[in-house]
Amino acid sequence: MYVGEAIIATCFGIAFSGYAAGIFAPRTWAEGHHTDELTLELTRIVIALSVFAIGVELPKAYVWRHWRDLAMLLGPIMLMGWMVAGALMYAIIPGLEFLPALVLAAAVTPTDPILASSVVGKGKYAQEHVPSHIRHLLQAESGCNDGAAFPFLYLALFLLLRGEHSVGSAIGYWIVLVLLYQIVLGIIIGAAVGIIARKILKFSKRRELIDRESMVAMYVALALLVTGLTTLAGSDDLLAAFACGTAFAWDDWFTESIEESNFSSTIDLLANCAIFIYIGATMPFNAWQSANTTLTWWRVLLLCIAILALRRLPTMYALYHWIPDIKTTREAIFAGHFGPMGVGAIFISTLAAEKLPTPNIPPENGVETLALMIVPVTYAIVLSSILVHGLSISFFTLGRRVHSRVASFSRTLTAQSGNSGFGRTFSFGTTSRAERAKDEEPSWMSRVKRATRAEDIVINRDDESPESLAEKGVGAGASPSSSRRSFDEKDEAERGRREDRIDEEDEDEVDREDEEERHATDEAR
Repeated sequence: MYVGEAIIATCFGIAFSGYAAGIFAPRTWAEGHHTDELTLELTRIVIALSVFAIGVELPKAYVWRHWRDLAMLLGPIMLMGWMVAGALMYAIIPGLEFLPALVLAAAVTPTDPILASSVVGKGKYAQEHVPSHIRHLLQAESGCNDGAAFPFLYLALFLLLRGEHSVGSAIGYWIVLVLLYQIVLGIIIGAAVGIIARKILKFSKRRELIDRESMVAMYVALALLVTGLTTLAGSDDLLAAFACGTAFAWDDWFTESIEESNFSSTIDLLANCAIFIYIGATMPFNAWQSANTTLTWWRVLLLCIAILALRRLPTMYALYHWIPDIKTTREAIFAGHFGPMGVGAIFISTLAAEKLPTPNIPPENGVETLALMIVPVTYAIVLSSILVHGLSISFFTLGRRVHSRVASFSRTLTAQSGNSGFGRTFSFGTTSRAERAKDEEPSWMSRVKRATRAEDIVINRDDESPESLAEKGVGAGASPSSSRRSFDEKDEAERGRREDRIDEEDEDEVDREDEEERHATDEAR
């Protein structure tokens, strides 16, 4: 059924949370005072491992060769998604001003690399049904935009918390501290670590100073190293991890070296299952209907539906002509639908909650209202995305199977002797793949002769050896031109006899089909 580990792990976490079995309830640890800090660091580590893995798995120099596509996805597509999500939150949630709504919308702007793995990763469905150029594009986007969401978040936060500073000074701080220091420096640190590690690893491999197991361990060690370095430096650790993975496997040497190892896939699976169990166990159901905020169940549900439908798909459909890797309308709809929100959204919302002041209960202003509702609203949208995007592949697969077994209805007009009416033939049954392929063939294919048996294939050769000529009855003194004419005449006669035989078989087949149709018509009457 192509169900990913995310939805199963989330349901498992909900079942064992404090709202159900009460076995695993992280929100009760330390009386709930450090839940946000724990969530922030756990999601940071899992996302760093995921985006580093995406950078390693991308084809050779993919980011350089497809920079136009990524620029469109990280620029206009992401910007419009941020604005649309903010407008929806401003319209649906009472008492939420537009600037706080943009802070909340920044959390659901990036796509999640873990939830997207069902359609862009190494899964069975992705390998069989999703074109490689779409897989790689969505994979690269999900690796980039978790870190690329930082500018949207901090721009809204700087404007919201600027105090007595002017808008111009807030934007100036944003350019220097976020764009230059966090983004640019994070990319430089990640790329530098990846390049240095690749050269050291190649040097060690040539001199047999490292074995295969140690090479595989570099996969995890590098991701954690670059995440720790950039976190200590105050730069964008997620974008640095992706840049490190991309630079480390820039020439595909490392990917080919560990191709037969399943260690990295196992680590990813364990980390993904663990974090989604944690997300399910920390789901704040009681905060979706709270007297301290304006949140209600029906507003939260309406917001989730609106975000899933309008945040990404309309913009992708409108702008896909400027994305070279998206070639058709169907690919645009597919890429627009599969923009899931998951661990990255939880990380961004928790980071924003850490930057906001501690709210009073009940809240006294819009900033405190935002601080109370940013995490619960993000959790609700993430849960809806897990359900919708986690089950989309299953519904697509089930729909294709049902469609392949749907009853076929056909009407055949037959002229009956002594009857001016129309006869109808109804046929119900399953349609095989070969029959569907035959129905989809162009009409001119019916006029092409088909070789259905091995003996129907004739190979004409102009250069025949004397031995073969003697075996075919041609004298040694015969000229090559006369020999060729005799061969052509024999081949033409053989082809004529074969075509007559095929035509007779076709006529017999048509007669049998007509007889079956007449018999079915008589039974129907």
